[in-house]
Amino acid sequence: MTNAESRTLSRGDLRTLALAALGGALEFYDFIIFVFFAAVIAQLFFPPDSPEWLRQLQAFGIFAAGYLARPLGGLVMAHFGDRGGRKRMFMLSVLLMAVPTLLMGLLPTWADIGLAAPLLLLVLRLLQGAAVGGEVPGAWVFVSEHVPSSRIGFACGTLTAGLTLGILLGSLVASGINATWSKDEVLAWAWRIPFVLGGVFGLLAVWLRRYLAETPVFEELRRRRALVEGLPLRRVLAGHRREVVTSMGLTWMLTAGIVVVILMTPTLAQNLFAIAPAEAARANSLATLLLIVGCIAYGLAADGFGPARVLVVGAIVLAASTALLYLGARASPENFALHYAIAGFAVGVVGVVPTAMVHAFPPPIRFSGIAFAYNVAYAISGGLTPLIVAGWIRHEPNAAVYTVAVACVAGILAAAAQGIRVPATS
Repeated sequence: MTNAESRTLSRGDLRTLALAALGGALEFYDFIIFVFFAAVIAQLFFPPDSPEWLRQLQAFGIFAAGYLARPLGGLVMAHFGDRGGRKRMFMLSVLLMAVPTLLMGLLPTWADIGLAAPLLLLVLRLLQGAAVGGEVPGAWVFVSEHVPSSRIGFACGTLTAGLTLGILLGSLVASGINATWSKDEVLAWAWRIPFVLGGVFGLLAVWLRRYLAETPVFEELRRRRALVEGLPLRRVLAGHRREVVTSMGLTWMLTAGIVVVILMTPTLAQNLFAIAPAEAARANSLATLLLIVGCIAYGLAADGFGPARVLVVGAIVLAASTALLYLGARASPENFALHYAIAGFAVGVVGVVPTAMVHAFPPPIRFSGIAFAYNVAYAISGGLTPLIVAGWIRHEPNAAVYTVAVACVAGILAAAAQGIRVPATS
């Protein structure tokens, strides 16, 4: 290992990592805040004479549309990121998220403009989805190409922790809004506050990212005239199908950890184990906080022991801790918060997934390879997992446990297929 590869993080590396993680947190906050106010949006943006269940279904349909837009947005930004530079797309993704979020907070409702209100909301949500489809893989590539190769695990883990922080911020802001104003006030105007704040802070993130430099890896590719020609995605699919498949398997595990353990468990715990809503919310916040810590801890471990080894061990721990969470909630519900915190930390293994994907694809097509594998897999598994768990759990109380376990097996097989190797990253 060369001195450049083994050197410690410089002040510039830490600054880049901090700004990238901050921008990622704000962008993910913008993307996720919608779901915390879905009930309000359902009342305001759809016909008041429609059944409540239908309005909620339509609101969640618009929320889900953001996930469907992720692959296309990610591929377009990745194409130009591999051809023209990482930094340009890194700034565009946060701008493309901030503006629609701000506009959502200013949108007229059904009472003002009728059918145009949900249609405009859908357009803005699609733009948000396109933005996050480019932001997540772009951010992983950006930070990994700035730091020494021996610190990629820490960099990707910290960046993933920043994205997760956005989920926690959304939950805390939503709780604060609902605690400060009455239900009628929230419905009348206060629901707009988190969207406007998200848009303003997103624009601030755009301004801060102006001070980031292009990655040294991309600059070296440009200097050597080694940039990819033609369509980067064509090169990915022609020569790196195995890496695409293994990256999709790892993304499946990532999706199960986030969607089932972090996002679905509070509702499932209330329905299955009669956990009080307030207690479930507090436990979820604690689990999300431990997830942030876990992403960084697992990232550090990946630097020391290799991403494949850590992914295998982490997948086993994630499956076991999910079983402990659900079986423990049935046997001893008074320990629910403790078991949820343990499971939240175990989900931190998702912070190693980007490290493995960064190592899987060579620099000229790295952005496109990760964007394609991650966004397509997330769109499929993120869309199907809630439906599978919700349908299966009617007949099998441990459906969530089995779903996570199957995804962890896929993650173990994908990590084993990649091997313990760490290819050159520049």
